[in-house]
Amino acid sequence: MEKGKEGSDLFQKVIPLSLEEEIKHSYIDYAMSVIVGRALPDARDGLKPVQRRILYAMRELGLRHNQPFKKSARVVGETMGKYHPHGDAAIYETMVRMSQDFSMRYPLVDGQGNFGSIDGDPPAAMRYTEARLHALGEEMLADIDEDTVDWLPNFDESLEEPAVLPSRIPNLLVNGSTGIAVGMATNMPPHNLREVVDACCAMLDNPEVEIGELMSLMPGPDFPTGGVILGRDGIVDAYATGRGKITVRGCAEIEDAKRGKKAIVITQIPYMVNKSTLIETIVDGVQKGQLDGITDVRDESNREGIRLVLELHRDSDPHLVLRQLYSRTQLQTTFGVINLALVDGRPVELDLKGLLQIFIDHRRTVVRRRTEYRLRKAEERAHILEGLVKALGIIDRVIALIRSSSDPAVAKGRLVEELSFSEAQAQAILDMRLQRLTSLEIHKLQEELDELRGQIAWYRRILEDSSELDGVVRKELLEVKAAYGDERRTVIEDSVDDVSAEDLIPETEIVVAMTRDGFIRRMPLQDYRCQSRGGKGVKGASTKGDDEVSLVAVTTTHRTLYLFTDRGRVFALKCLALPEPKSGRGKHVGSFISLDEGESVVTFRDSVMERAKFVFLLTRMGLAKRLPVAELEGITRAGRRILGLEDGDTIARVRFTGGDDELLLTTAKGQTLRVSEEEFRPQGRAAKGVKAIKLEEGDAVVGCDVIIPGRQVLFISQLGLGKRTPYEEFTTHHRGGMGVRAMRLNDKTGDLVGAWGVAEDDELMVVTSRGRVIRMAAREISTLSRMATGSTVVRLDEGDSVADVTVIRCSVEEEG
Repeated sequence: MEKGKEGSDLFQKVIPLSLEEEIKHSYIDYAMSVIVGRALPDARDGLKPVQRRILYAMRELGLRHNQPFKKSARVVGETMGKYHPHGDAAIYETMVRMSQDFSMRYPLVDGQGNFGSIDGDPPAAMRYTEARLHALGEEMLADIDEDTVDWLPNFDESLEEPAVLPSRIPNLLVNGSTGIAVGMATNMPPHNLREVVDACCAMLDNPEVEIGELMSLMPGPDFPTGGVILGRDGIVDAYATGRGKITVRGCAEIEDAKRGKKAIVITQIPYMVNKSTLIETIVDGVQKGQLDGITDVRDESNREGIRLVLELHRDSDPHLVLRQLYSRTQLQTTFGVINLALVDGRPVELDLKGLLQIFIDHRRTVVRRRTEYRLRKAEERAHILEGLVKALGIIDRVIALIRSSSDPAVAKGRLVEELSFSEAQAQAILDMRLQRLTSLEIHKLQEELDELRGQIAWYRRILEDSSELDGVVRKELLEVKAAYGDERRTVIEDSVDDVSAEDLIPETEIVVAMTRDGFIRRMPLQDYRCQSRGGKGVKGASTKGDDEVSLVAVTTTHRTLYLFTDRGRVFALKCLALPEPKSGRGKHVGSFISLDEGESVVTFRDSVMERAKFVFLLTRMGLAKRLPVAELEGITRAGRRILGLEDGDTIARVRFTGGDDELLLTTAKGQTLRVSEEEFRPQGRAAKGVKAIKLEEGDAVVGCDVIIPGRQVLFISQLGLGKRTPYEEFTTHHRGGMGVRAMRLNDKTGDLVGAWGVAEDDELMVVTSRGRVIRMAAREISTLSRMATGSTVVRLDEGDSVADVTVIRCSVEEEG
């Protein structure tokens, strides 16, 4: 009976489980263990657990950068025995990589002996090599003994290890990281320390700083092997979204060789490319006929750097051979950026601002905890010193009390009860040596107490004032920058592929059109023949539903288009990148530039800026700003803010000016104001501008043009009526006025669409909201006085209206 009961109890402990559910849960547990415990770096210190444990173990062994080396096997054994119970080969391989200057942009371990090479040679066995912390590796561990980070039990709970390192350097960005987990991977490129610190400081100054401005400080990755990054599009994508593809090319030069031959000399290769493998690929390509004209391949590399010499046939084209090398060997590779890191123990894809913010927040936490620790220690020491100073002031009573006590415990108790010392102070008095009674020692105690009180006040200011805390973070970052920063090794150039495409494609004039819903496309200008005034035009852009064409510009395939948004930002986009579909609306502009949610393009301008010194920005509410044209330099698809806007206001017109031009401002209700641009002082990007023209209720600015002698101003209304009027009919006024009447408007004309300066031999491209386009000569439009209504320029269908007009300059002089 007892036996049966025991068997029954055992049977009740058997839990039936579905095999499918058990495998699923077990696999998920395994996957998360790999993700969190092995493969992915922490976003704060940029280290995987094994890397963190190696650095901490080296510190515990006393292997600082200014101490003697110790055997690598000692480091591996310490790490494996205390913190990382995995294979010694994996630990050693990790330590080796942290010491390789061709793998790490800033090595964290200082190795002595054979630690491998860029040719793929393996390192010597760990019993032959030696290692210690690099000075920068010590910065990763700085202040770790001042309660700056949390601690976790090691694998057998016999010791504690840091959950994260304090890391005075933004290691995840400066050294990058690679790792393959289960179902996910990280692949982050290294960056230049100086540039990353500058970006961190910019984030400290303004947490809302835009990625476009950060890229002016931190333009892109900086690989330890140098090379050239082709194009900025992949960098913009990686910084904005956390993913992107960066094309990296090695550096090669064409040199003269013996007997009139040419040679291609490769001096830098792309990051993570094995030099021996590259040479083998080149030799194999020559043997298979994929690389023409190479007669000899020599590796002349030494300690000074890489030098691969490819000798060519006398009649070979070295530029053709170079193009073949780029396309058929690893001399040009693609680095796929995946900014995946652990945030609070969870894998998260991070953009540039997220990466910087997490590191800054980590440093704030470290500095705050360190300051709290130092404040606590300083207050404890100050308390002791206050007791000693007090005791020295009544030293005769103290000595008499101690001498009359039977033992130290009684003396301590009497000091507390009779003389009001704390227990800590009483113990310090009992431990005090007689030499402290000298005048010099008393003076030193007072000096130390005064210094501590100053430190305590400083610590409290740091903890109470966030700006003081950020100041400490900034100061320490700048110290790291000054101590370890170096020059950029990788060059970033505009895409060579784009340049090649421009070389192959003839520069042709195009029409760029965009709908109100943001769909953009380009069309050949030659598709639109010149028509007489009053024509209906041809179909220029398909629209869908109630989507209408809103913007149009005539430019060329080789130029850049500046796109200005309703948030006061500007983006640069190559015209060649725009789609040229045979039908349809094209592509949404958001697929080319990084627009924020709800942001839209309100106007765009051709990049031609001959004689231009300023960008003149005019808003629909009549505010204007003159911005130095240099502020547009280096703008990419990431964008840059150039104007602060009031709520509900948007950019109406953008013009490039020469510094002493006169402008004609026009409103939808037909008012014009002629004004000198010198009335508007130059302002910076963040300024909101000044009042340019006074508007009546319901009116808005629709036109702004530079007055150039020999031209007339063209006005066109929504319902297709227009005229040309001499500039002489408009006298110059000061800014802020209402101006004078420009055109008589009524129900048959509708409001004005805008105003444009035109010459006799110019042509116009008029686009209607339904996508009709008419190209006509400016001379076809009548010249009338400013009080006239105008005549029909475009015949419109019922419900259609003029959307925009662009001027095709036929004269040599470009528009301002």
